[in-house]
Amino acid sequence: MAGSTGNAFDFDMFRRLLTYAQRYKWTFYFVAIAAILLSFFGVLRPYLLQVTIDEGIVPRDTDQLVFYVGVMAIVLLLEVVFQFCFIYFANLLGQDVIRDLRVQLFDHMLQFKMKYFDRTAVGKLVTRAVSDIETIASIFSEGLFTIISDLLKMGVVLAFMFYQSWRLTLLVLVVLPFIIYATRVFQRKMKVAFEDVRNQVANLNTFVQERITGMKIVQLFNREQKEYENFKEINDKHRKGWIRTVWYNSIFFPIAEMSTSITIGLVVWYGGMQVMGGSEAITLGVIVAFVELTQMLFRPLRQIADKFNTLQMGMVASNRVFGILDTQASIVDEGTIEITDLRGEIEFNEVRFGYVEHEEVLKGISFKAQPGENIAIVGATGAGKSTIVNLLNRSYEIWDGDIKVDGIKIKDIKLASLRAQIAIVLQDVFLFAETIMYNITLGNPDITEEDVIESAREIGIHEFIMALPGGYNYNVRERGVMLSSGQRQLIAFLRAYVSNPSILVLDEATSSVDSYSEQLIQKATEKITTGRTSIIIAHRLATIKKADRILVMDAGKIVEMGTHEQLLQQENGYYRNLYEVQFAEEASS
Repeated sequence: MAGSTGNAFDFDMFRRLLTYAQRYKWTFYFVAIAAILLSFFGVLRPYLLQVTIDEGIVPRDTDQLVFYVGVMAIVLLLEVVFQFCFIYFANLLGQDVIRDLRVQLFDHMLQFKMKYFDRTAVGKLVTRAVSDIETIASIFSEGLFTIISDLLKMGVVLAFMFYQSWRLTLLVLVVLPFIIYATRVFQRKMKVAFEDVRNQVANLNTFVQERITGMKIVQLFNREQKEYENFKEINDKHRKGWIRTVWYNSIFFPIAEMSTSITIGLVVWYGGMQVMGGSEAITLGVIVAFVELTQMLFRPLRQIADKFNTLQMGMVASNRVFGILDTQASIVDEGTIEITDLRGEIEFNEVRFGYVEHEEVLKGISFKAQPGENIAIVGATGAGKSTIVNLLNRSYEIWDGDIKVDGIKIKDIKLASLRAQIAIVLQDVFLFAETIMYNITLGNPDITEEDVIESAREIGIHEFIMALPGGYNYNVRERGVMLSSGQRQLIAFLRAYVSNPSILVLDEATSSVDSYSEQLIQKATEKITTGRTSIIIAHRLATIKKADRILVMDAGKIVEMGTHEQLLQQENGYYRNLYEVQFAEEASS
């Protein structure tokens, strides 16, 4: 991946981007041909103007005047047609390219480990997938082909100018190196400026998204003024980043305009002196043509600088997008075994793992769950309970040891096949801004509406769903804000149940619900855990007491293991102390 070095242009990155246009090569070729034709049509107009003046207006030849005006009208019409084709198909190519690139980027992000999302701001990823990729489209629609067209036009114009009058052309070329040098400096400065702008846009997106998502916390803790001040500071940095680009534009474009005017003045002065001196090589038509040709030669330089801004922004965006595409953070799926029906045996053998290097969370965990066994895991916050869940479905990769299901190492099982056999209900249920039906099936075509309704009846939540406006078609809005936490948990239970998993994991799924929802959840829990291996991380005494076996964790280790009654028999045992402190009050209430 190319970095931001301040160089004017990154050709390696550009060549990589062009590979995405290969699929649309005929569109690419058509736009390129239109660009070439436009460069010739552009030069043809000044030439026709010259001959119209020299052969029609000066000698007062009406027929020649009418003829050349008619030819100019035809050329203008053709120029308009090809200009339309150029703009339309260049934009079409850009949209086709970014469609493919955005799909590839999103698919790549879907494969990332949870560790990547733990350390990467969501706002930055959203910026890369949406606004940065949209900026890349401008490379094709406003940058690349426009620059190519302008360069071609400049080449044709310069050749024609030499053909008409080498003296006037040399006069024009005296100023041209100064414009080229200024353009070059401008391009380098703008690349650095646009890199800073994209950074500030990403920071702004991240801040706004996080604060809107966490608005409840901001308001509950009376932090509105503080967050307002933080936003003003970030927004000011964003403004300063853009002001730098405005500053460079404000310097360059007046200089370019002034240089053009000086050159035209020199052409008119020298050419006029030659005409008045009786020169036959330079005519009135040639002078008029050179005035327009000079503008056509210098204007692309200004436009190229302007379009290079667009190109630079697109290249900076490309650099960022390819940075994510080049990130090797995906789970290595080298499994070859396809599993369709697990018995549900789970085995952890000396498993070690940590979310941060050198900070071990699980310190040699070993246990075995028999098929159909209901295991509860208890322990203080940070003991490593939820980490066991994260490792079972390979959201994270273990450091050492083995995890097996039905005697097969999970690394040897195809990832999709493994996860299809495991259903998880988390404490913090995430619902999409879709209907309840979609949030249950997640778009799985193998799960029919009849399956969902029947499953809802079986675990006792059909009536709750039908009481909502629209029933199963009720839109829960973003993150399920239209439902209570208990209702969201019930939807999560149904989502797990309809997937018919061989292994079920409940991660503190009843820790923050009301008493009515808890009754429904307890009923749902009994139903969906029947006949399948279940791992339940819970604080509720009723749930823990019913478990076939309880694992007690402390500081990343399993310190005790047994049934509820067995663990209570241990004098000064960790579970017994936990029970007496946390559970005795619950049992007596």
